[in-house]
Amino acid sequence: MTNARPADETPPNRGGERVRRAFLPSNVDPTVFDEGFLRQLERLLLLMKRPVRGGLKGGRRSVKRGQSVEFADYRDYSLGDDLRQLDWNVYARLERLFVKLFVEEEDVTVTFVIDGSASMAAGRPSKLLFAKRAAAALGYIALASEDRVAVTVLGGRVARRQPPLRGSGRVFRLLSSLSAIDVAPGTTDLVAAARHAAAQLGGRGVVVLISDLLDPAADRVIRELAATSSELVVLHVLSPDELDPTLEGDLRLVDAESGDGIDVTVDLATLDAYRTRLAAWQAAFADLAAKRRASYVSVPSDLPLVELVFAELRRHRVLG
Repeated sequence: MTNARPADETPPNRGGERVRRAFLPSNVDPTVFDEGFLRQLERLLLLMKRPVRGGLKGGRRSVKRGQSVEFADYRDYSLGDDLRQLDWNVYARLERLFVKLFVEEEDVTVTFVIDGSASMAAGRPSKLLFAKRAAAALGYIALASEDRVAVTVLGGRVARRQPPLRGSGRVFRLLSSLSAIDVAPGTTDLVAAARHAAAQLGGRGVVVLISDLLDPAADRVIRELAATSSELVVLHVLSPDELDPTLEGDLRLVDAESGDGIDVTVDLATLDAYRTRLAAWQAAFADLAAKRRASYVSVPSDLPLVELVFAELRRHRVLG
């Protein structure tokens, strides 16, 4: 393992004064990415349930043993071992040679899988805009933690993955990538696109799916991504109108992707039945995620980022 860094990567910049001053993404969110907010973000870390095996030295516990300052274990001395790692205090007591092992820290890739289907354009603010904002904040946390960050957009039947970035100086490229995301025209097969995204993942890491999961087979989306070697976080985002509709009377509801419509009569009983089914639908996703050792967080698209990051995601042990 080497501490070298490819020439095209920016060194970690946790101090990041230039980054903080410039990180005002007006096309993502001009109100929350001020210097104080970024200082708070830099103190957070995307949590992983298990040690990792990354590529470059980073800020995560590895399954390997290395030369960090955190003691991990002992093993018997073998000819050729570094004598500087011998524990002479143990030798004085037991008259046996033991080599000290330390926790190796490595980077991982945090992949944001963003639903680009037409339904994500709904809401005020739109669910897609919320997804961009959430990915920008969490992406900055990952970059400041020396993790790699990649963005994948689901649209049609495919997943468009962009090359991973590393180093907090790359945050501008991340913001540019997020700002360019728009909803895909036509119908999106979320399951096929998620399967394509899963096939593009390499090695262990963290996958953050941000989607409204408005697909008849959305449970298979979670299954596809949870079946990879990465740890899955599901941000299930719905608009306030989807969570608490204010509709009434005789209406025609039109599917945003297919254009198919259905005539309904909305009254108090209809709304109560809708809320009951909505709660059961969300509970089923939460149960599936728990069985697959994934994290499930349901959020409205108007939730302030401060509450998402410092309340919801910390409460669900996604951030620490």
